[in-house]
Amino acid sequence: MPLRSRHHRLSLYAVPLFTLSLCGRLFAANPIVPPDSKLEQLFESHVLTEGVSIAPDGMVYFSEITFSNKSRDDTGAIEAGHIWKFDPATSKTTIFRSPSGMSNGIKFDAVGDMIVAEGADYGGRRVTRTDMKSGKSYIIAGLFEGRPFNAPNDITIDEKGRIYFSDPRYLGHEPLEQPVMAVYRIDTDGTLHRIITNAGKPNGVAVSPDQNTLYVVSNDNGATGSEQLQTDEPVRKGNMALMAYDLARDGTAKFRKTLVDYAPFDGPDGLTVDKHGNLYVAVRAENRPGIYVYSSEGKELDYIKTEVPTNVGFGRGKDGNLLYITAGSSLYRIRLNCEGYHLPEVPKK
Repeated sequence: MPLRSRHHRLSLYAVPLFTLSLCGRLFAANPIVPPDSKLEQLFESHVLTEGVSIAPDGMVYFSEITFSNKSRDDTGAIEAGHIWKFDPATSKTTIFRSPSGMSNGIKFDAVGDMIVAEGADYGGRRVTRTDMKSGKSYIIAGLFEGRPFNAPNDITIDEKGRIYFSDPRYLGHEPLEQPVMAVYRIDTDGTLHRIITNAGKPNGVAVSPDQNTLYVVSNDNGATGSEQLQTDEPVRKGNMALMAYDLARDGTAKFRKTLVDYAPFDGPDGLTVDKHGNLYVAVRAENRPGIYVYSSEGKELDYIKTEVPTNVGFGRGKDGNLLYITAGSSLYRIRLNCEGYHLPEVPKK
């Protein structure tokens, strides 16, 4: 979640290509984004939406990150961040949790529990698991080597149940106590490992359906306290890229290559994958904001124009081809010709 950019007028635009991939196969007449498919706004709040994720029961959850320098009431009290719940059956959106610990990325594990990355700016700076049946929450990563995290941002989970999360810092008054912005792994026994330290400023993370690749986004906006800067203060931006890491069976990761380099424009934020390994990436570049669809090798296949987006997530079941998008202060969805990848569900003991 980099600092929010200005809004853009919404429209749908499909990139003209000679052939476009339909979930792994080539069809000139059937692009991933159907020509008649429309971007639908489902909900609008007033700050920044993030981390959309769909639970096994089809409910849609997403974060609203409330900047402490902006979201205060008449008494000066700080709005404490929220997790919202959207019901596709009723189209109603309600608060699921508030305060949220300044939640950002949200994912659901194989048994249907909610895993949340809580950021800084009066947030928890931790990763939590919520038992969706009992409602109880547990801290599964609170410190590394005895020091708080920078600001856990995004989450992905492999089919062995291991959780990977990024830990950059974009805003917040809290001191930085980790020596690097990194990607971590939480094993099923609760042990915690720092596995990637060469990604720049890691943000979105996603495991490929074949479990062999860990995709990592770097969005280095040049600041760790964006809300504290004046608008005329220049910063030197760093790595803006979508990268692929070889993911070994033991959960370690080794840099393979940069799939897309977005410099000199702003880069990507969150991402997800479909069943055939295509990537859906929320790209914040103000010259062309939207959801970019790439092959696993980084070839652009299709494009959905939006206001500046933050994250994406696929629906489930009969709505497995619905792509939900958080952008600006809103939640959107659009129906595609591809179905998203989700972890195989496991009955809870």
